Amino acid sequence: MSVDQAVRPAASATLSAEAAAQILYREALFLDECRWDEWLELYLPQARYWVPAWKSEGEPTSDPEREISLIYYESRASLEDRIWRLKSGTSVASNPLRRTAHVVTNVLVTDASTPGEVEVKATFNVGVFDPRRKTSHAFFGRYLYRLKSTGDVWRIASKTIFLLNDQIPAVADVYML
Repeated sequence: MSVDQAVRPAASATLSAEAAAQILYREALFLDECRWDEWLELYLPQARYWVPAWKSEGEPTSDPEREISLIYYESRASLEDRIWRLKSGTSVASNPLRRTAHVVTNVLVTDASTPGEVEVKATFNVGVFDPRRKTSHAFFGRYLYRLKSTGDVWRIASKTIFLLNDQIPAVADVYML
């Protein structure tokens, strides 16, 4: 199945929770299988990818331009650069690549008030095995997506990841979250 087939909902200006979930599940599969090019195709060129830090126990940072973020890419071009480094082996921090297993659940369309655009929330848990250290750990938290229709294809316009771990064992990278 092509990426385009995977993100084409029934002809509609809105996206059902089931169709949105299929997009999120497909994204998780592409990350777990290191299908980088297909993963990037899910994102619009101007898509933002952001993992805010926490100001306090209950308040994440709110401005990636002026506050600390765990990860911040302002466009798909920045994500493409990161993926190029992963694929080329020039990322010392990610060599060898860790193995991942994403579990995405509780997918809800939380705002469909703008035609051709929806907000989607979900929870996640990602098991990560580090072959260098021979250790496993898990990342968990909440996703907030903004999906946009480009004709009959839905793409990711933004992804915000609220990482709920108190401690991050070493590095967190785009493919681990």
